[in-house]
Amino acid sequence: MFVVTADEMRELDRLTIQRYGVPSLTLMERAGEGVVSALLERFGRIARGGVLVVAGKGNNGGDGLVVARRLKKKRIPCEVVLLSRKEELSHDAAANLRAYLKARGKLFEVGSDSLSLLSHRIQGKKLLVDAVLGTGLKEEVRGLYAEAITIMNAAGLPIVAVDLPSGLDADKGRPLGVAVKAEMTVTFGFPKLGQVVHPGVSYVGELAVADIGIDPRAFDEVRPRTELLEREDIEWLVPSREPDTHKGNYGHLLVMAGSRGKTGAAILACRAAMRVGSGLVTLAGPRSLNGIFAGSLVEVMTEPLRESAGEEMEPLGDQEWRRVLDKKSALLFGPGIGVGDPTRSALRWLLKNLDVPWVIDADGLSVLASELERLRGAKIPPVLTPHPGEMARLLGTDTAAVNQDRMAVARSFARAHRCYVVLKGARSVIAAADGRVFVNPTGNPGMASGGMGDVLSGILAGLIAQGFEIEDALKLGVYLHGFVGDQVAAAKGEIGLIASDIIEGLPQGMKQLAEGRANHKQF
Repeated sequence: MFVVTADEMRELDRLTIQRYGVPSLTLMERAGEGVVSALLERFGRIARGGVLVVAGKGNNGGDGLVVARRLKKKRIPCEVVLLSRKEELSHDAAANLRAYLKARGKLFEVGSDSLSLLSHRIQGKKLLVDAVLGTGLKEEVRGLYAEAITIMNAAGLPIVAVDLPSGLDADKGRPLGVAVKAEMTVTFGFPKLGQVVHPGVSYVGELAVADIGIDPRAFDEVRPRTELLEREDIEWLVPSREPDTHKGNYGHLLVMAGSRGKTGAAILACRAAMRVGSGLVTLAGPRSLNGIFAGSLVEVMTEPLRESAGEEMEPLGDQEWRRVLDKKSALLFGPGIGVGDPTRSALRWLLKNLDVPWVIDADGLSVLASELERLRGAKIPPVLTPHPGEMARLLGTDTAAVNQDRMAVARSFARAHRCYVVLKGARSVIAAADGRVFVNPTGNPGMASGGMGDVLSGILAGLIAQGFEIEDALKLGVYLHGFVGDQVAAAKGEIGLIASDIIEGLPQGMKQLAEGRANHKQF
């Protein structure tokens, strides 16, 4: 599902109206109709107890007036509180106010000195419709609107937001001072960026998308670059296996990982790669740790390497590199590998010489931060899988700056360094070098525990090793990681969920997704 910025949506509206001849009032009518349809489907019984539409003076308020008129037509008790004077309304909102009044709708105008009227009209109602502010908001909400939003949130009633919860930044998902906490948001045309990332998700509530008839030609002109991953699309990426195959058909992954005290990262990554179907996995790590690796990973081969006094692998020569990489279909570099000179030397060689797809994670990313100028010249652009702290190190900034606009940060870095970025966290973001971004909706707070990132890097590298296109591997892997986490949390609860739970659930998760695909084939 495509996701748009406020500017992209504004341009889609403009082109549809001005170039392709759909009247703006027609779009507004369809928008109001879409809200009513979704509202009644979710809150039909509650709405019959009385609805209050709180409308602003712009087109968002005009949408709300269509909602009120259509609810009245369906014999749903409804009133409108207008947070402005009638003469201040936008052109289209004014037209719909006249239509609402013509249908004998009840209207109450609220000025800055009469907000008590809003509280009074809320009394006895069962549902609120927020049509105060739309996607054009850029500055902090103050004055009358801020006070009205506070009153609505404090009412204790379910709120249905029209297009966007009032006060929410449409692009970044952050409240601009104060924002409506909706139980449901009915957005128009396409979801907005701020509705699919945190903290916006918690203000939006259930998200419904109403088709208002944006012209397909307008979409082709604007060409949105962001998508929300959906199960129906991911299901088709789960592979099927032919009966006459063998382990050699499913790739050979080399994992370069582990150092003293960090053997768990390497083990988790290897186990995850095996569980998503890698035919063969070899773990290359310090010789002194080989007993730990071999004893923990009975299905995984090991490649003991010379090591430094600090028990990190020693730099390899060209001939040894080529021997270790021989017949490997992909590489995972970095989980628990250490951040010393041996890792730096290995990373430099790989950036210059590696000719198979690869993933850099964890310690590999920390070292890459000091070698960033070499990334653009990589023979094979790697997949980077940073958490916000690692992303901050790569950029020379702080975690707060990364989290301020995760999509923009990932998109900009991937473009600048011509690589893929998987920025982990709540609503993980996948960014491609051409500027496209994918937002993942799966996962839960129970996954905030050690080793989850190692599991994800193993999943991604394991899929890539099997021959998946990079983009498909990232979409399936990131979605699957969170999907299994959600399944485990539903069965056992979020607290105490550990990385090994995800690994053990991967085969079942793949099976469930494949079964969903099979079900779609029947229709």
